Amino acid sequence: MRKKPIVVALGGNAITREFEEGNIPQQFENTRRSLTHIIDLLKEGYNMVITHGNGPQVGNALIRVEESRHLVPPLPLGIIVADLQGGMGYMIEQCLINKMHDMGVKRQVATLVTQVLVDKDDPSINNPTKFVGPFFKKEQVKELEEKRGWVMKEDKGRGYRRVVPSPIPKGVVEKDIIKHLVDTGVVVIAAGGGGIPVYIDHTRHEGWLEGVDAVIDKDLASAVLGLEIGAEKLIIITGVEKVALKFGTPEQVNLDRLTVSEAKKYMAQGEFPKGSMGPKIQAAINFIEGGGKEVIITSIEKTSQALKGNAGTRIVAG
Repeated sequence: MRKKPIVVALGGNAITREFEEGNIPQQFENTRRSLTHIIDLLKEGYNMVITHGNGPQVGNALIRVEESRHLVPPLPLGIIVADLQGGMGYMIEQCLINKMHDMGVKRQVATLVTQVLVDKDDPSINNPTKFVGPFFKKEQVKELEEKRGWVMKEDKGRGYRRVVPSPIPKGVVEKDIIKHLVDTGVVVIAAGGGGIPVYIDHTRHEGWLEGVDAVIDKDLASAVLGLEIGAEKLIIITGVEKVALKFGTPEQVNLDRLTVSEAKKYMAQGEFPKGSMGPKIQAAINFIEGGGKEVIITSIEKTSQALKGNAGTRIVAG
């Protein structure tokens, strides 16, 4: 008897670690290690969608674009995200199939290139803040802005980088096929890197989808996808076991349970910064307020324990 679907959002550290070069053998090894704990959920009968981040991989891809610009046509962000959905999905899919083989779990796995709807008038379009790609020198900025139309900003004194929009995800184009596959027991890998951002064109081609050079937060997109396929739980995998207040200080307090109202209060107090835990907490709020049952935030090693209530931070209505 299959349980209601769950969405497992793998953090970037599940595939590429900060202290590593991030080559393909390392990514495969990290993926194999991470998926060991996912198998436990499959053995318990959960239908599942797996989403994943792609920040380090996008950064590397953009460096390749710059280094090869004089040889081949450059790739836009949307195509890079689509390519990585395929490549990283292949790694996750193969590693998961092999792990299931070793552990006697019989399920099919499919990777789906996923487009995510955004509003073309999202405020971030006119005020991009998400750093992407390589660093440039200050004297290069003017030419990059004029010739390529990029928005450039200084990144913490390390140099200048391109910034792109990070619009709020509104819906998943392929939601119906994802739901169909998941409901039949297929493990679906979808919305990689937050999905390929697209909007509905109401000018040149009424109703057509058009891509936009932007990136979407993976956890926010995972919450949207979870609601659209009727998932009861969203599990956000990150680098820490529990959400904490006063994180990284001697007064740090780890949280076992958090209500939506408490999460909003702590967000307003600045406890969860935008660059770290903030989007995960916002995704949890969105998921619960949209009808989801609960969100669990934990580390990959504690995933199966967290689902049983013995680890992680549970976020619920209230």
